[in-house]
Parts: sequence; structure tokens; C-alpha cells
Amino acid sequence: MRTEDGILIAGGYGVVGHQITSLIRQRHSDLPLIIAGRTLDKAESVAHQLGNASSISLDVEQPNPLEGLKPRAIIAVVNDPHDYLLRDAVKNGIPYVDITRWSERFKDAIAWLSVEKLKAPVLLSSGWMGGLAAVIAVALAQSQHQVNSIDISVLFSTKDKSGPNSVEYMDRLATPFEVMIDGEHRHVFPYTDPRTTTFPGGYTTKVYRFDTPDLLTLPSTIGAKTVSARIAFDDASSMNLLRFLTRSGIWKLISGDCFTPLRRSLLYNPGSGASHEIVITVSGVDRDGHPIAANAMISDPKGQTHLTALGALTQLERLLGLDGTPPPAPGIVYPDTAPQTDSVLQVLSDFGVSISSQDFNRPYRK
Repeated sequence: MRTEDGILIAGGYGVVGHQITSLIRQRHSDLPLIIAGRTLDKAESVAHQLGNASSISLDVEQPNPLEGLKPRAIIAVVNDPHDYLLRDAVKNGIPYVDITRWSERFKDAIAWLSVEKLKAPVLLSSGWMGGLAAVIAVALAQSQHQVNSIDISVLFSTKDKSGPNSVEYMDRLATPFEVMIDGEHRHVFPYTDPRTTTFPGGYTTKVYRFDTPDLLTLPSTIGAKTVSARIAFDDASSMNLLRFLTRSGIWKLISGDCFTPLRRSLLYNPGSGASHEIVITVSGVDRDGHPIAANAMISDPKGQTHLTALGALTQLERLLGLDGTPPPAPGIVYPDTAPQTDSVLQVLSDFGVSISSQDFNRPYRK
């Protein structure tokens, strides 16, 4: 197999990465894959299972990790702490999808990319579930003349599968983050400002603010004046413990490196799998200035890692024009930058994700 024809998946044998490779193979049997990671035998095992795939040793914590390799595209499923993989891809003009960055690293990447002369699209897709929440928000906003508010609420099951990278994403519970409220940038703390939400499975609970790159992109791509994301765990004791630790200041006290094992033990206890549920509400006005809102309820019975993998799959299809439309031009791209929503919704349906939506007129309270 010629490596320039293949899609390189950095971290392709991990919890999420392996699912991404499997989904790509189901959708695109002729697409060559390159399974990459630091543990070559694990990469070889996945490549053998997939067929039409090869494996390479790749360490993103070393400079120039590609070592001259020029695949057709790259999906980054592991944290790239020094941006070595991103910089290598940009230098070589390789289309790139990244699903791993929390908001601060997301902004750092944008700052660096903005001054580079990009020869290929760089799709920063680290929003919730590989950018799927943002894509569905775009779909809901299409019937509105002006979007005022976008609310994303997430129910995270303590029994769900998760990879270790997800812990690094959530291990920032004492760090304030930026949101857009009434057209102004403000900083808020995690696990504050509760709202009550009923999820697709019927579970009703309070959800609390959390940070996700969707909060950075949706105000500009859709023009929403207010964008919020909130989360709850389906285990009340876990939820209450995290709220107590963050609001009391204890989490900040144990934020140093010496307490990392303790924090990880509280956050990373993956189970065998459970449904992942999201509620998205987009509110605004129609062309006559009347209040209008649209709501979507998303449920993936295979859990958040499966939904993230589907997000990565749809973003790869967008990056390469495999969704039936031309690929994006070289530059910085987000999932909510002119997504092919019909294609994404069809992929989700094909892989068992339930989405119900409703348009309704009502006043909206921020």
C-alpha cells in the first residue's frame, strides 16, 4: 500500500481510535488506513483485523513524528501536547482532523495556524462528540433568521466507556472558562449556574456549566449571542461529589501534579458501556421578529466513545469531500463551518443514533 493514499489515524488502536477505524472501514472499504501509535504491536493487531491497512510506530511527543511520511489525511485521536504532529502536517500540506483539544489548547492552535500559510484544510473538531453537537446546532438554526441562544446539555453515564484522553479534557474543573452571554465575552466557573433538563431516556436532573470548544466557535459561525454547555452525570452521588469538590475549592487545592492519581481515580472509572444523551436547544427569531426555538434530543445506545468516533468519521468525510460535496479550501475549518448536515444526520441514523427534533414558538429565557 502506498502511504500517500492512506488515512493515518494517530492513536488508532485506543478506545476511540479503534472505533474510528472500524467505522471508516464499514463506510469506505476501499480506503487504505494507517494505524499509528507508540505501541507497534497494538497498531499491527488492529491493522490486521481491518484489512487494507498498515501500521507504523508514531510518537507525537517527539519532533517531526511523521519523518517524511505524507498520508492522504490525518486524524489525531491522541493529545498532541507540543503540536509536533499538527506542525508536521501543516509543513507537509496534509489535510488534518483533530478531536483532542480542550479550549485553551484549541485557542493556542488557532493563534498559531492563523499566521501560517496553510496548504491544506485543518479541521479543528474537538467540540462535544467530535463536533457533532455543533453540527446539529447548525441544523436546528437553519430555520431561524437570527439565532439568539444555543444550549447544549449532556448526560454522561458513569458506566460508559472512556479513553484516558477524556480525563485530561475534563481534569480542569477548577479553571474558569470563556463563554458568550448576550454578545459579551465573560468568564464563568465549571459546575455553576444549574438548569433542569429532561433527557431522551426520561431522566430529569440539574445540569451545570462545563467547558467545550463549541463555546468558542458557535458564536462566530452561527452568530449566536449566547452559547452555553452544561453537563450532568447519571449517578447523583458522583455529581454531588464533583460539585462539592469544585465549589468548596478542594479541587483547586489538589490540582498539582502530585495529586494527579487522586483526581484521575475520581474521574476515570470507565464501565462496559451505556447510552450517551444530549439535548440541544437553539432559540432566536423568524424573519418577522417572532420568537422561535428548535430542540433536538440525541441518544447513542453505544455510548460517548461511539458517538465521538462517528463525529470523527463525518469530519473526515467533510475534509476529503466524501460526503458528496467538494472538500474545504486550505485554512482553519470547524465542524460548524458550512457542514453537510443531511449527510451527517444520515450517518448517525445508519449507525443507530436516535435524533428527535421539534420546532416550536415560545419566549426563551437565557
